[in-house]
Amino acid sequence: MHNAFWDHLKEQLSATPPDFSCALELLKEIKENRLRSEIEEALDSGFLKQEAERGALNVLRLSKYITSMMTLLCAPVRDEAVQNLDSITDSARLLRGIFQVLGLMRRDMMTYTIQSRQPHPQEHSIQHERARFQERLSKQPGLLDHTTKWLSRAAADLSTRPPACPDAPDPSGVACPSPNEAASSPEPLSPTMVLSQAFLNLLLWDPDNREFPETLLRDRARLQELEAQLRRSTVLASVLLVASSFSGSVLFGSPRFVDRLKRRTKALLEEFDSRPEEAMLTVSEQVSQEIHQSLRNMGLAALSSDSTASLMGQLQDIALKESCVRSVIDQRIHLFLRCCLVLGVQRSLLDLPGGLTLIEAELAELGQKFVNLTHHNQQVFGPYYTEILKTLLPPSQAPPTEVESL
Repeated sequence: MHNAFWDHLKEQLSATPPDFSCALELLKEIKENRLRSEIEEALDSGFLKQEAERGALNVLRLSKYITSMMTLLCAPVRDEAVQNLDSITDSARLLRGIFQVLGLMRRDMMTYTIQSRQPHPQEHSIQHERARFQERLSKQPGLLDHTTKWLSRAAADLSTRPPACPDAPDPSGVACPSPNEAASSPEPLSPTMVLSQAFLNLLLWDPDNREFPETLLRDRARLQELEAQLRRSTVLASVLLVASSFSGSVLFGSPRFVDRLKRRTKALLEEFDSRPEEAMLTVSEQVSQEIHQSLRNMGLAALSSDSTASLMGQLQDIALKESCVRSVIDQRIHLFLRCCLVLGVQRSLLDLPGGLTLIEAELAELGQKFVNLTHHNQQVFGPYYTEILKTLLPPSQAPPTEVESL
C-alpha cells in the first residue's frame, strides 16, 4: 500500500476526536481478502478434480463448507433457506438445493445493484410520464374511459372471491365463505384487490378487444411478452408434470436429468405459438426418448408400449388449451402471480403450488417482471386509479387516499 495511505490513516487517528472511517475500510478490505483466499483454498478446482478422479472426494463435507460460506454471504431473507440445507443428508438433494439457493442469492445481488444505482432516474421518469399523461388528459377528457371499463370489469370478476394466496392477509378478518355464501353475500372488495385482478386480466387480454386501458398503452408490448412467457412456462410445467408421472422420483430425483430435459424441451417449444400440435409431437418424441435412455442407463426397466403411448398422448394433448393438465397448471401460475402482487415474489416462491417447483427459476423471472411492471405503472398512474375506484366501490370501501402500492 502507498505511503500516502498510511500517512492519511495516521492523520485521521490523531485527530480529536479520532476518525476511524479509513481504518474501518482497511479492516473491511482485509476481511474480504482473507475470506476470498480461504474460499479459493478450499475450492481449488485442480485439487478437487484430483480427489474426484481418485474417488476420494467427500461431496457431503464439501457441500457443508459451501453452505457455511453461503450463511456468511447471503442476505437475511435467505437465512432460513440456507439453514434448511443443513438438514439434508443426501448428497444429490443437497447439491440441488445449494444450486437453487445460489440462484436466488445471485438474483438478490442483481436486484440490489439495479435498485441502488437507479433511484433518482426512476423517480424522475415517474414524474415525467405522469406529467405528459396529464397534458393529454387535459386536452382529451375521455382519455380514461377504457381504463375505467378495465377496472370495472376487474371489480365484477371479484364479485365471487377467487382463491386466496397462502398466508395472505384477509381484509375481512374472517374465513373465506363457501361459493353459495359468496354468491349471496360477496366479500367487500378492497381497492388493492380490484387493481391486482385488473393487472392479472391483462395477461388474458383478447387481442381483438380494442378497449385496452389508456394508462397501459406504453406497456402493451411488454405485457404481450409476459403473456407469451406465461404460456411457455405453463406448457413447460405441464410437460414436466406429465413426464414425472411416468418416470417417478427415480429420474426426477436427478438434477442433471431434470435440467437436461428442461433445456431440450424449452428449445423445442420455441415453435409452440405458431405450430402447437407439431411442436408437442416433437416434444413427446424427445421426452419419451430421454426417459427410455435414462432408464436404460440406470439399468432399470423401460416403459411398456402402453405406457409409452399414454405418455406421448398426454404430452400431445397439452397443445390444446382445454387440456386438463395445462388448465390446472395455468390456474396455479395465475395464483402464484396473484400472490406475487400481494406478498412479493420471494415469499411466494417459498410455497409454490404442486407441479410448479421444477420451474421455480422461470417463475421467479416471470413474477419479478410482472411485479416490476405493475409497480411502476401504479406509481405513475396511482392518483388516477384512486379517483376511478372511488366511483366504483361503495363509500365504505373506496380509498380515502391514493391506492396503496402493490
